Amino acid sequence: MGFVERKLVLFRQNPHIIFYVNESEYNRKQPCMNCKGLTLILSLVFSFGNAQNNDLNTLSEDFLKKIKNGEDTREIRQELANIEFEALVSGLKTDEQKLAFWVNIYNAYIQVILTRSPELYENRGNFFSKDQIGIAGNVISFDKIEHGIIRRSQSKLGLGYVKKGFPDRFERTLRVENPDYRIHFALNCGAKDCPPVGIYTPEKLNEQFARSTALFLKSSSKYVATENKVYITSLFSWFRGDFGGKDGTKNILKNQGIIPNTEDIDLEYKDYDWTLALDNFIEL
Repeated sequence: MGFVERKLVLFRQNPHIIFYVNESEYNRKQPCMNCKGLTLILSLVFSFGNAQNNDLNTLSEDFLKKIKNGEDTREIRQELANIEFEALVSGLKTDEQKLAFWVNIYNAYIQVILTRSPELYENRGNFFSKDQIGIAGNVISFDKIEHGIIRRSQSKLGLGYVKKGFPDRFERTLRVENPDYRIHFALNCGAKDCPPVGIYTPEKLNEQFARSTALFLKSSSKYVATENKVYITSLFSWFRGDFGGKDGTKNILKNQGIIPNTEDIDLEYKDYDWTLALDNFIEL
């Protein structure tokens, strides 16, 4: 065979990232001296492509790790703000990837913003609804992340029974397909009664959610047999539809070993302690 040159062009998440692999002269009569090198290059290229799916999740994990270690996060925040929207969409394909990423981002920005400006917490309604988080060329709010993306376009005040009207393209494109009630025991809004901050990964998300749920409910719930009553976090009241109403709440509490059965047990929602309490991390 004569001289053959081929270019293999691989487009990954960012169309500006292009890989060229050139195959030089090939002769059937001679062994290919560069085949090992070519195979290695191709292997690295495809390995890189597969790794890209987890880059966003790794970035969100590193964000929290730096906060936990007291390190500067400006570079990560800049990277999150400047990432292409299409790359964000293609990098978060599964619900596990989406949930791990957005829970980490929510928790990280709570720490960053309230550490810098704790006075903002005095008006919590405005704080959570204000657009102040830069992601993929957009500036979004904590409410957008929690109620729009993670809870799949639920109304903030709808108790888990009312959908939001007319969510925007950002929300429709990035929201999870199947919401998971356990996010309420993973999101940390900065208050003393919030669940502690874990660092979530898509590969171990189910296991981590199970652990964070068990730990939080055991520490925040109290069953009093003489009263036939269980005292529980107000999260069960504010988002009751997410938990399947009172019956669903009782099933969750029974499965966690907090109440002995679901019959004739009263639910008492405790007052929520909104005292600002940052830097509350947990290993999962």
